[in-house]
Amino acid sequence: MKYTLNLSFEQIKLPPFQDILILARNSPQGKIGLSKSFELLLPNGFELIDVEDELIEAVFVQRNILHKVPSEKVINILREHVFPFISEGELVKVDFNVTISVHNIELQN
Repeated sequence: MKYTLNLSFEQIKLPPFQDILILARNSPQGKIGLSKSFELLLPNGFELIDVEDELIEAVFVQRNILHKVPSEKVINILREHVFPFISEGELVKVDFNVTISVHNIELQN
């Protein structure tokens, strides 16, 4: 008997997403369980935001993002650009890169 195997592997970070996790309604993972898991893996790393939407139950947002962009704006951006593509029961990670640029700063003595 002969076996042929192909292996690949890579290092992962916990939790397995960096920025935002969207929890659709009727997902096998509940928001309370996910919230407790994140608190164990990365205490105070993510904020749970309940969402009033037909298909979306909650959004977990990295707190560093919320220091730069208010939660209302984050949810509005997701509602417009991401929520329409999410199906019931899904768990979706979102890369949400924030770049801040400041121009024309004038200082007076």
